Amino acid sequence: MDELNVDFNTLVDTMYSLPLEDRLELKELLEHNIADSRRDEITKNIKASKKALKNGSLKFSSDITELKRMV
Repeated sequence: MDELNVDFNTLVDTMYSLPLEDRLELKELLEHNIADSRRDEITKNIKASKKALKNGSLKFSSDITELKRMV
């Protein structure tokens, strides 16, 4: 099986055929990977927010109508 051309269904079928211990390890690996990705995304958002604040382009409001318009 060519590792670079495995489609999602094949990957899922292969995962289901693994022993329980291997599936649990795979689950742990995926959870850690997802957490790392989320941390990276949060870091990027923080940096972008700090840059926007420094540039004066970050806007604040306590008015719900204004907040909806800003989104």
